[in-house]
Amino acid sequence: MQKFQQFYPGYLTFQLLCIFSTAYLSTQTPLSCQTITKNGSNFVETIIVSQSGKGNFVNLQDAIDFIPSGNNKWIRIYVNPGTYWEQVHIPYDKQCIVLEGESPTNTKIVYDGHTSTDTSSTFISSADNFVAKNICFMNAYNNPGKGKVPKGEVKQAVAASVYGDKSAFYNCWFVGYQDTLWAALGRHFFKSCYIEGAVDFIWGSGQSFFEDCNITICGDGFITAQARSSMDDLSGFVFKRGTISGTGHTYLGRPLDAYSRVIFQYTELSNVIDPLGWDARDVVGHENNLTYAEVKCTGEGSNMSRRVSWEKTIDKQYEILKYTRHLFIDKDNWINQQP
Repeated sequence: MQKFQQFYPGYLTFQLLCIFSTAYLSTQTPLSCQTITKNGSNFVETIIVSQSGKGNFVNLQDAIDFIPSGNNKWIRIYVNPGTYWEQVHIPYDKQCIVLEGESPTNTKIVYDGHTSTDTSSTFISSADNFVAKNICFMNAYNNPGKGKVPKGEVKQAVAASVYGDKSAFYNCWFVGYQDTLWAALGRHFFKSCYIEGAVDFIWGSGQSFFEDCNITICGDGFITAQARSSMDDLSGFVFKRGTISGTGHTYLGRPLDAYSRVIFQYTELSNVIDPLGWDARDVVGHENNLTYAEVKCTGEGSNMSRRVSWEKTIDKQYEILKYTRHLFIDKDNWINQQP
């Protein structure tokens, strides 16, 4: 574990959190959210957040604090257009929340935390059964071209941390530079999202499926740093369709733990991708434990003639099926059960 801590000072804390969360969840009965139709809506209540003062709350965190602990009915928090400069946390005991904005171009949650990966995140979702739609999550600390940080002083600055199981994001933006999106724990579905960064900017131990997402590179680095810890670990990142483009020079991924797993399928890769594709970092000599693969990708960056020799080949139909949305994260049909 020490070899990974030199890259991520908060990695030990993260591993302890994983152990604690697994122990806690094993003693709990999974909560199912009730869909209650009220006045033509699928939500028991809609809470309005508006900086104009014409809603229920001016700050988003106040709206979340208002929701009772142990909630088991779908509640919608609608966020009116605006830039909300605040750190937002949904605690583990406030499930069944749908957070919805008008558009990620005009509804933004922004902060510039950068002290550590554990505390810097603009948005933290610790609860199961969470949905976000049409929201931009941004960490402004390392914002390239904005003069926020002098060159050479880039730090880990997380835009969103997702700890909850059955978490879904639709048409959301995640904007940062290093460690933008922390898919920490649980099953996650990202649909038609925009993810921007440079260094390890999609990372963690999540079991995460990215469908039709646009990934934008804004500097030299690595797209993923996935932290699967054993062959029995169900976690991994699967990207289906979508695009990878931008400026700089990037690798598809490098491991954050010894059995890291990342699959890109049917994805359009631009020429920002290094011809080698992947980096082994501190698992040199044990690369066969990694599951890194590309399936029928297109674009200038998809030429596999110079890829690392240890990249996996997934070409049999049963192997490809294993990484479909249904079999990888949605065997219990939780996605269709969300509003």
